[in-house]
Amino acid sequence: MSTLLHRLLAESAARHPERDAVVLPEGRLSYAALDAESSRLARSLAAHGVRRGDRVGLWLPKSLEAVVALYGAMKAGAAYVPIDPAAPPARLGFIARDCSVAALISAADRAGALEQAFAEGAPMRATWLAGSGGPLQVAGRPAVPWSALAAEPATAPDVAVVDGDIAYVLYTSGSTGEPKGVTLTHRNALAFVDWAAATFAIAPGDRLSNHAPFHFDLSTFDLFAAAHAGAAVYPVPPRIAAFPAAVARYMVEQRLTVWYATPSTLALMLGRGGLDALDLSALRVLLFAGEVMPAPLLRRLMQLAPQARFANLYGPTETNVCTWHEVTAPPADDAPLPIGKPCCNDEAFILDDAMRPVPEGEPGELWVRGATVMQGYWGRPERTALALQPIEIAPGLSDLAYRTGDVVRRRPDGDLEFLGRRDHQVKVRGYRVELGEVEAALHRHPGVGEAVVFAVPDPEVGARLRAAVVAATGAAPTAAELQQHCAATLPRYMVPESIDFMSHLPRTSSGKIDRRALAGVSRENPA
Repeated sequence: MSTLLHRLLAESAARHPERDAVVLPEGRLSYAALDAESSRLARSLAAHGVRRGDRVGLWLPKSLEAVVALYGAMKAGAAYVPIDPAAPPARLGFIARDCSVAALISAADRAGALEQAFAEGAPMRATWLAGSGGPLQVAGRPAVPWSALAAEPATAPDVAVVDGDIAYVLYTSGSTGEPKGVTLTHRNALAFVDWAAATFAIAPGDRLSNHAPFHFDLSTFDLFAAAHAGAAVYPVPPRIAAFPAAVARYMVEQRLTVWYATPSTLALMLGRGGLDALDLSALRVLLFAGEVMPAPLLRRLMQLAPQARFANLYGPTETNVCTWHEVTAPPADDAPLPIGKPCCNDEAFILDDAMRPVPEGEPGELWVRGATVMQGYWGRPERTALALQPIEIAPGLSDLAYRTGDVVRRRPDGDLEFLGRRDHQVKVRGYRVELGEVEAALHRHPGVGEAVVFAVPDPEVGARLRAAVVAATGAAPTAAELQQHCAATLPRYMVPESIDFMSHLPRTSSGKIDRRALAGVSRENPA
């Protein structure tokens, strides 16, 4: 059994060199070709000073080069840091400086945006540019054209990587107003990948979808479970990813056998994409995670693909997947679907505010310990210490566990049931959003005196973001102006869809902003 993610690729290349590893409309890479191309990139990275433990940023659209890039970074002994390809340059610059990227892999047609992102300086040594053309330098550092990789040896450099080394850093929304990097090791990732590949019997003949972007943790199943088995992964092309009908057709035309997505994605494919009129007979496994799955939606999907296995996977980015529930029959009612029992050698604990176990069946906060739990937040020891704390796992025995912030209860059958959040974190289109980060962006506009962001439930995308704003004295910003301001530093899914201007914000008797009252106003006055 492999102990490193990139060795999954090397092992499948040895077993099945000619099998498809990655398939996209613009081309495909066999396992042998992907192994060779990623080794050439690793050689080039090493030649420019990338060493074990460094971070390599990825800011490019989903492509064959993007898959080569993440494997190449790991083969060089580095951790890959995937950055939302739609993120504004300011966010790229922040992440690159925050985790001190040693190198960046991007696209030649993004050279101008890269100059803007690194205008304030970043510690990278060089940039690799996929595609044709491009400058010779970016922000004063060498720019290596993708064509130059052909001159490198097709064998990986000899780097002593161990399973406790960081494999990737995923940046998530932060409650302090800045994104934070979740650090996951090869051991963390493989605990999930090994379990998932075995549990869902992923085999060389499977065709796995990859709808999730690489900066979203769902993608780790798509990429690495496929490599584990020597199966093919089919990244959904960026040009169709936002169009439910096109995605649904792609799923069927490519005869994909394993599909992993958020419930909101599936709802859009069914409600707007015409999925119910398509042939789903090739589908063998349908997995969903990231949001609560509505029972009516699940019933409809199970009717459309009665031959498929269905499973609800649960876990924040900090733990990847830590519990699961396989649905063996369509739900008989609209009761919440359980998040199931622990998996991947993890353990779940339900504790009260004093960190004591709650009585059976009572609600409490979910804590998770075990193989998939992150190492911490990059460069944020205080935040890490709050999230990872020692708890008693047996009389006289303690271990670090991750505080999820999710409120759950244990049902009589042993399954966990998700009840809600303790904080102001929501899910939008499967992405985790800290409302405080969006509020911080609004407050940076000089025309904003006060701002509150809240989520309005939506059956298709999980939630839609709305903001209530009190303008600064003498200012009169418009909604479009504030949305454009947010879009300069936040991903598109974090920009409020509507902004209400108010003379004052409602407050509770203790002087805190009354978010419940604001949510009530939004229901009375939907956007």
